[in-house]
Amino acid sequence: MEGLLIDWVQFQPEPDPRPPASWLDDEEVAAELERIQRNRARDTAREAELILRLADLRPDVDDPRPGAPGARDRAWRRTDPEFPGVSEFFPDEVAHAINLGRGTAAFRARRALTWRENLPATLAALRRGEIDERRAGVLADALQHTTAELARAVETKLLSVAGDLSPAALRREALACLAELDATAVDVRHEQAERAADVRCYGTGDGMATLAGDMSADEAAACYDVIDRLATMAKADGDPRPIGQVRASIHSMLILRPADHGLPGVTVNLAVTAALEGLEGTSARGGEVNGFPITAAHLRGLLRRLGALGLQRPEGGSLTLGLSDADGRLRATVTPAELAGLAKAGCSDHPDDGADTVCDCGVLDLPAPIDGYEPAAAQRRFVSTRDRRCRTPNCGQRTGWADHDHVVPHAKGGRTTCTNLCCLCRSHHRLKTFARGWVFRMAPDGTLQVTSPSGITRTTRPPGLRPPEPEPPPYRPADDPPPF
Repeated sequence: MEGLLIDWVQFQPEPDPRPPASWLDDEEVAAELERIQRNRARDTAREAELILRLADLRPDVDDPRPGAPGARDRAWRRTDPEFPGVSEFFPDEVAHAINLGRGTAAFRARRALTWRENLPATLAALRRGEIDERRAGVLADALQHTTAELARAVETKLLSVAGDLSPAALRREALACLAELDATAVDVRHEQAERAADVRCYGTGDGMATLAGDMSADEAAACYDVIDRLATMAKADGDPRPIGQVRASIHSMLILRPADHGLPGVTVNLAVTAALEGLEGTSARGGEVNGFPITAAHLRGLLRRLGALGLQRPEGGSLTLGLSDADGRLRATVTPAELAGLAKAGCSDHPDDGADTVCDCGVLDLPAPIDGYEPAAAQRRFVSTRDRRCRTPNCGQRTGWADHDHVVPHAKGGRTTCTNLCCLCRSHHRLKTFARGWVFRMAPDGTLQVTSPSGITRTTRPPGLRPPEPEPPPYRPADDPPPF
C-alpha cells in the first residue's frame, strides 16, 4: 500500500497555476511547455492502462464463433488489433468512449498492448514523464511485430538516448538495431505491412480530397516515376498549369481512363447532394460528392460536366429530389418524373375544377411502411438520402457501403418503416446485432442515439437536420427583484 501511495503521489500531474501567458518570460514559457509535455506523457500512459483494463473486461465469449452466422470474415480485413481472448468489438467501445473513430481507437489499443507486452520500460518511462508520447509511439510502431525478447533488447539500447534523437532518427535506429539482432524480423514486418495495405480517400477541404494507397517502396517509386514523366512531357508540350497540378490530373486520368488494361468495365458511382438555393446561385450553401464537402460553384461545374444543367438526370444516372422542412428534417424523396406526375394529378380530394383556389392537402410524404423484412426501393432511396453515411457516431462510411438496418430488430417486432431504418456499415451492423450491451434508439426525425456497454451515449443527426433549441434556464425569482 505504501508503494502504491508513493507511486500515486510521484506520478500526479505537476501543479499548474496557469498564470496568463503574457506574464511569463522566455525561461518560464519554456519551463511550462516542458511541464505540459511531461503531463501529456503521463496522461498517455494512463490512457493506455485504461484501454488495457477495458480489454480485460471484454472477453470474447459472446462473439460469433468461426463458421457461425455473422462470424467475422478474416479474409476481408486484417488490420484490426488482435487481442487473444478479447471481443472483436472492443475497439468500437474504446472509440465510443474517446469520441473518435474506430481506426484511431484500434491504433491506440494496439500501441497500448505493445507497450505492455514488448516495451514495459518505455511504458514506465512514459508514466513518469521521462519520454514523450511521440517517441514512445515510434518505438511501439517499430517493434510491435517482433518478439518481446527482441523488442526489449532494442529498448534497452535506445530508451536512454531516445530524447536526444528526432522521432525519424529514433525510428531508423530502432529498425537498424532490430535488423542487426534478427534479420527475419524485417521480413515479418514487410509481410504484416503487405497484409494491412489499403487505399484510402479522405477530404482535405476546399472541395479537394486525397487518394492514398499502400504498396511496396519499389512499386511506389515506379508509379511516381511514370506519373512524373508524363507530367514533364505535358509541360514540355505547353501545359501552363503547375507541375503538381499536372501530376494530380494524370494520376486521376490513369485510373479513370486506363489504356489497354484488359480489365472489365466499371461504372463510376457519384452521389451528389446539393441545396437547391446553392445550385440557383441564391445561397453560398454547398453540397457533397460522395460525402466530401464542395462549394456551390464546384457543384455547378460538376453538374455541367455531367450534362445535368437544369437538374436533368445524367445519362446512366439518377436524380432524386429531397424535400425538407424548415428544421432540415427530410420529409420526402421523389424523382423529377414522379414530381411531375404528382403535380399533374393534384389532390384527389380537391380536383382541379378551374377555380383559382388551392388546397393545403399533402400529396407527398414518407414511403409507406411494409410488412416484409426487405425495405422497398422507395424506402431505401429515402433512408440513403436522409443518412448519406453510416450513422454510428464517428464512423461516416458512405451509403454505398452501408446496409439498411432495422433499429428495432424485425424479429423483435420492429417495423420496416423509414422511422425504424438507418444506414449502418457492415462492421457496425454486425456490432449492433452481435455485440452484447449496445443499445440503438432512433427518433422519428432520424436522430440516432447509441449507448455502449459502459454506459456512454453518443448522438448523431442526419446531415442538414438542425439540433433542437436549448431549453430556457429555469426561472429564479432572485434574478428578477421587484422594482423598489
